[in-house]
Amino acid sequence: MIIDIHGHLSPPEAAARFPMPPSLTDVDGMLAARAEAGIDLTIIGSPVGAGAMARVPGVDNYAQPRDRLRGFHAWMSGLIRKFPDQLRGYVYANPFGDDDHLEGVRETLADPAFVGLITTSSVHGELLGSQRADSFFALAAEAGVPVLVHAPAEPAGTERVDEIGFVEQIGRFGDVTMGMAMIAFAGWLGKYPGLRLIGATGGGAMALLPERLQTAARPRHWAGGAPPAGRPGAPSAAPGPARRAVVEPAADPAAALRRMYVDTSPFSAAHLSLNAEVLGPERMLFGTDSPPMAAPLEDFVHMIEKLPLDKASQQLILGGNAQEVFDLRSRP
Repeated sequence: MIIDIHGHLSPPEAAARFPMPPSLTDVDGMLAARAEAGIDLTIIGSPVGAGAMARVPGVDNYAQPRDRLRGFHAWMSGLIRKFPDQLRGYVYANPFGDDDHLEGVRETLADPAFVGLITTSSVHGELLGSQRADSFFALAAEAGVPVLVHAPAEPAGTERVDEIGFVEQIGRFGDVTMGMAMIAFAGWLGKYPGLRLIGATGGGAMALLPERLQTAARPRHWAGGAPPAGRPGAPSAAPGPARRAVVEPAADPAAALRRMYVDTSPFSAAHLSLNAEVLGPERMLFGTDSPPMAAPLEDFVHMIEKLPLDKASQQLILGGNAQEVFDLRSRP
């Protein structure tokens, strides 16, 4: 069984409001292409909820009212009920959402059409090491569902980059890298051991980071101590909500990083091989980011089949891991 854990579809009204590739609203075309490629099940979701994955003046994806998100998820649930053998869904969650937002997330997760959460690796440039993400991670651990950590529409550091191709392919890749690294660095998996976190886009450059994370947590060039906290020129220890809490490094962030999962959507044989070597095939989940990714779906499958792994490991990547991580065998 081949399970794609990284797909997207959007309702027609979203395409009328926001710019997006036409493939995102072509449900029949999406399902036909998957059947031809031998992909049995796809988990779909939106990292911007009912918002836009492109810059739209005046649109803040993180300020969506609960009723709008309820309508978006109702559309997705209806689509999944129409194609129960081919689709499952993610519930969108703002990792810094307030109590009302997170209550809406819990409410939506009660629908068996949804098997996980999808969130962004940063919010307006703020990474997930922030203590403001605690309620979100607590919810994910309590619910016992996996979380796909996806890049946001506007990645950190690209506010002044106008070339959308660069933002999509480089900026978002870098944002996922920083987001997953910060989750490991901040110790969320130590606080919530049951978390199952999946880095989209192959986790960015996660596989290159174990040693660097250890050095970041215990910088040897500071004689075993810690460098000064804060940013140059920033106010020191200012009281009140404007002050940012200092992130205390996890005891072993490299081990935390290796407990995470990654998808296979980067469409790079070298990237997949490195993830298999460093993280292991048991931490890899087949994903295509299609739609809107336009590469032939058969090519994604063939890349897994060409990895220097035995057939059993390849089958884990193509579907076995997803069945376990998403608990699909016990779900209707």
